Amino acid sequence: MDELETLDDLRARHGPIFQRGPGVLYVGEPAEAKAVLANTGSRYREHSDFFQTGKGLLGPRSTQQEIGRVARNLLRDHWTARSSRLAATVEREIGPDSRWPDAGNLLLYKCFRDVLVPEGKLRGLVDQVVRHAVLAGARDRRSVLSRAVLRSRIRRALVAELSRRRTRDVRAPADLLDVLAAAAPDGAPRTVLVQLAEVFLSFLFAVTGSTGFLLGWSVYLLGSEPEARGDLAGVVREALRLWPVAWNFGRSPAEPHRLAGTEVTTSDEVVVCSYLVHRDSRFWPDPDEFRPERWSAGPPRGGTEAFIPFGWGTHACVAAGFAVQLVEDVLRLLPPAERWRVEAHRHRPHVAAALAPPDFTLRTNGSRTGGGR
Repeated sequence: MDELETLDDLRARHGPIFQRGPGVLYVGEPAEAKAVLANTGSRYREHSDFFQTGKGLLGPRSTQQEIGRVARNLLRDHWTARSSRLAATVEREIGPDSRWPDAGNLLLYKCFRDVLVPEGKLRGLVDQVVRHAVLAGARDRRSVLSRAVLRSRIRRALVAELSRRRTRDVRAPADLLDVLAAAAPDGAPRTVLVQLAEVFLSFLFAVTGSTGFLLGWSVYLLGSEPEARGDLAGVVREALRLWPVAWNFGRSPAEPHRLAGTEVTTSDEVVVCSYLVHRDSRFWPDPDEFRPERWSAGPPRGGTEAFIPFGWGTHACVAAGFAVQLVEDVLRLLPPAERWRVEAHRHRPHVAAALAPPDFTLRTNGSRTGGGR
């Protein structure tokens, strides 16, 4: 029994809110999950799933918002500018036989590499991070020591580059490092640069890892069930519902309180589990079934009440809409799903910080027109 099967079993026995272990409370009830993420009543310590670093929360909130806004616009403009070349990129990177989910991650990395990091030694290190820390199962293929060495090298290199760039007068950012360097106040201590380096890695994982996994899930589900009805928008949203890449959101209580009748102390951890929220049968008929047509007539009831793939509240992902559109764009350039054959090499997801699809090979044939449907 894997982690997800264990959670399903615990929910079946104890309901949507249950103890996962000593001091760990899992929340799969939609209304309570949203209340925790929105921090209703200020019962939880300030937390951002994106800007939380090993040295604390990068702040203030206004800095987080500005970084998010500028970075999102930079990535979107870059994607739009290369739209005329996207079909050729997809055809080159996703051939008639491709191994997933790595193929999706590497495709998006190559599409965004120029706007993430400049050419040179630093890019070489980032390439290694993608291959050895972002791809599904990559960490299992490297020793703890080698991962620690790579983490130390990339952090030092990013801090040095951010420090160098902070002295430049940049009117329009050319890449993500420009965006982050501009967020460092004059005279900022090295601690802030270390935090910004970690935020860069969060962006790298979001763009190439999380969004790549969403692409992988969409391809896997559509290829496994080509008879499924619905348009590409429904396919992507249903993939997010069934297998939300961001499937756990941990929060630390700031004060003792009761959550759905359960006593919560400041030493506990409260985990909002979107995987459980998205399979609540009160809001989703046949919750374990892949049914893209749910979304055809607009958001279904569950889509407004029990759907939190990008978090909820003030710290929800600001680039959620862009990520969904990006995946739709790529799917539209693949051959019609009727010409796909998915050969799964395992049938359960990779369960880690992100929920990645199982390893599979996608075999396609025919013209790359038809919008993936």
